[in-house]
Amino acid sequence: MDYLNAFWVGGLVCALVQILMEKTKLMPGRIMVILVCTGAVLNLFGWFAPLQEFAGAGVSVPLLGFGNTLMKGVKEAADEQGFIGLFSGGFKAGAIGCSAALIFGYLAALVFKPKMKK
Repeated sequence: MDYLNAFWVGGLVCALVQILMEKTKLMPGRIMVILVCTGAVLNLFGWFAPLQEFAGAGVSVPLLGFGNTLMKGVKEAADEQGFIGLFSGGFKAGAIGCSAALIFGYLAALVFKPKMKK
């Protein structure tokens, strides 16, 4: 049942994004920012954890999960360091994921020899 819940919730997120892309004039970058901010807001109100418990990777893998990670880091750093934690917490929490994306992207570019489009 966990796989089914992850599938339909993740599919619903993707379908809503696809509708936004086709029915509005929003650029993909702005839609990505909306997803990250939505994940952060869901965490702020305490709704992300129950949703993740229900849907698993269906909500944690898309950009909603990245927003959740950033907000979690900000909350923890703000509790430990005070005001300065508001600025450093998101960087510390998101650093591993961003670093991994950069490293694996670079390795993939080395292996597959990408070419410019003509």
